[in-house]
Amino acid sequence: MRILVVGSGGREHALCWAIAASPLCDKLYCAPGNPGIAKLAELVPIAAMELDKIVAFARDRAIDLLVVGPEQPLVAGLVDKAEDAGIKTFGPRAAAAVLEGSKGFTKDLCARHGIPTAAYRRFTDAEAACDYVAAKGAPIVVKADGLAAGKGVTVARAVGEAQQAIRDALLGGRFGQSGSSVVVEEFLEGEIASYFALVDGAHALPLVTVQDHKAVGDGDTGPNTGGMGCYSPVPAMTEAMAEATLNRIVRPTVAAMAAEGRPYKGVLFTELMICRDGPKLIEFNVRFGDPECQVMMLRLKSDIVPALLAACDGELNSFDLRWHDDAALSVVIAAKGYPEKPVAGGPIRGIERAEALPGVTVFHAGTKNDSQGRLVAAGGRVLNVTARSATVAEAQALAYRAVDLIDFPDGFCRRDIGWRALRRG
Repeated sequence: MRILVVGSGGREHALCWAIAASPLCDKLYCAPGNPGIAKLAELVPIAAMELDKIVAFARDRAIDLLVVGPEQPLVAGLVDKAEDAGIKTFGPRAAAAVLEGSKGFTKDLCARHGIPTAAYRRFTDAEAACDYVAAKGAPIVVKADGLAAGKGVTVARAVGEAQQAIRDALLGGRFGQSGSSVVVEEFLEGEIASYFALVDGAHALPLVTVQDHKAVGDGDTGPNTGGMGCYSPVPAMTEAMAEATLNRIVRPTVAAMAAEGRPYKGVLFTELMICRDGPKLIEFNVRFGDPECQVMMLRLKSDIVPALLAACDGELNSFDLRWHDDAALSVVIAAKGYPEKPVAGGPIRGIERAEALPGVTVFHAGTKNDSQGRLVAAGGRVLNVTARSATVAEAQALAYRAVDLIDFPDGFCRRDIGWRALRRG
């Protein structure tokens, strides 16, 4: 097969890493890719949002499977364009990708179909939203309705903080069109986890559970980011909790989307709060998580390509995947100043030393080669140092050994990825 992956981050590096290992893959392309992906695939200089160019390239090269990594081209309709051109594509069409493209749509869908989630209200008027917050009190959560690169959510500990977030979005234009509407919802108590399933329009095939660390600083301090690291499996996601998530949230959502004429195909990323009375939906994402995908690919024992094809072809009902019993843990090395103003251009050395450790893979998330051919930082989250070992504790120790072998003076990382699992013992 000739396969094209769209995207340039750590998630896409991990997908290319897994796809390149498949005996079904004869030729792998990635648009636009990054220096790490260049070791696995032929890079194509087309940006992820150049939808027509991607489709034209896929047609010209007789691509057998197009795999869309990031959410933006999914929400913008890349799958629609590609499928309409006769190209088999993994990912939801735009009508289904609205599950991530509009938090308000998802909340309303949950309300219509009895899917457990936090109580909420939607607003386009800042004054009305601020009055609602004043009446409800804090803690409370404010979310930009549209895509905001993981930075559109404010978990406000005080009423004033929530009201400022509302004004920033609705009056200050902080998130552009994505913030022209906000969702204000109740603060849920519990532990966050991520639940993934492949979906073929009617059936859902569960994948492994992952726990991300959103806050920029140790001890979950500082502003939210796109994710500073993660691990799998999640001790808090017991078999019973995973089953409840599948039966109360994932399957009802797949059925609801089909019933409303928006059949969902691709991977459904369910962000959960594990509450005393069971799992509740925080939000859906319509693609593999980043950095969650990185630990999932390290744990996946099966060939990923047949699984992606089964999702495209509506054949997941009779499909199964095998996973390593080992744990996997990924540490994000970010550029100093992230998430607000990351420092670009810092040189990076020593990745080869890190990857020489058995069980370690370093995925490139935001790198490029400069004019002198040196590897440098080119994004907020720069590297995903990912390790697989028998337990979360061992994977954590191995990942941080690898981190310490990388020479990136302009980088930083959290030093406590996996702390909840370790606290449970």
